[in-house]
Amino acid sequence: MGRVFVAGSINMDVVATADRHPRIGETVAGKQVLYFPGGKGANQAVAASRLGAGTTLIGRLGKDSFGAELKVFLRDQGIDLGYVQKTAEAHTGTAIITVAAADNTIVVIPGANALLSADDVCVVPLVKGDVAVSQFEIPLPTIAAFFQRARRAEATTLLNPAPAQSMSSELLALVDVLVLNETELGFLAGTELSEDDDAARIVDAARRLQAREDQTICVTLGKRGVLALAGREEIAVPGRVVKAVDTTGAGDCFVGALAAQLADEVPLRDALVFANAAAAISVQRMGAGPSMPTADEVAAVINES
Repeated sequence: MGRVFVAGSINMDVVATADRHPRIGETVAGKQVLYFPGGKGANQAVAASRLGAGTTLIGRLGKDSFGAELKVFLRDQGIDLGYVQKTAEAHTGTAIITVAAADNTIVVIPGANALLSADDVCVVPLVKGDVAVSQFEIPLPTIAAFFQRARRAEATTLLNPAPAQSMSSELLALVDVLVLNETELGFLAGTELSEDDDAARIVDAARRLQAREDQTICVTLGKRGVLALAGREEIAVPGRVVKAVDTTGAGDCFVGALAAQLADEVPLRDALVFANAAAAISVQRMGAGPSMPTADEVAAVINES
């Protein structure tokens, strides 16, 4: 079994809950404020580790109280933190999240995450069979350097291009597996997509975005499930009906679960079913990092169905 290496963001999520989201210029009364370990990189690493994959996180923290708390939490998840550095040049990344009626709005302040460099990722000991994971909360040149290192080692590269931003064709070509939602797909493919679009339209957009014939694009559709274009093959995984409490981190749970399955050489279709079930469990809990399920929990949900 390969390892999962995640180069990405580490944040403290400051979560305010309310009955509804404020309109622009409006103040609403909240219910409570909560602090959760988060950041897309950390969330994906926690998910992979809890699901049984040997997991290494590459990132940066500030020399502050949030950084100290996050390091303790991540170590307790069994994650290798040998490539997580502390810096006095910036504060620990922070996300301000409002949760109302199970939906969320998020403002991310990168802090130390913006300082993660190509030098930080080029020393990671990747080998064939490993899975290198990243997302768009660290500098894009750092991601490119990480994936170039992974491709030289014959490791699988998995990118979650969120929050969505433009990327070069050179970076896209380094990606073996692209995991994104329909909004991010529409942005990168240059077309407007919504949750009401049918499968054919989504797959067509994925096909136009595909940088290589052997590239896999997985489109997460929430309660509608997952659509994937694996080379020329189309794979559909139906959604799961659950009562969502907090959707923060659901996409990260999917990415971490998929990476763990690919590192274990599980066939793609089975890996997608597993990752979809893991994400469905995560939305039934508050928080991002703490909501990630174990392998036994996911297996129980799949066996029930």
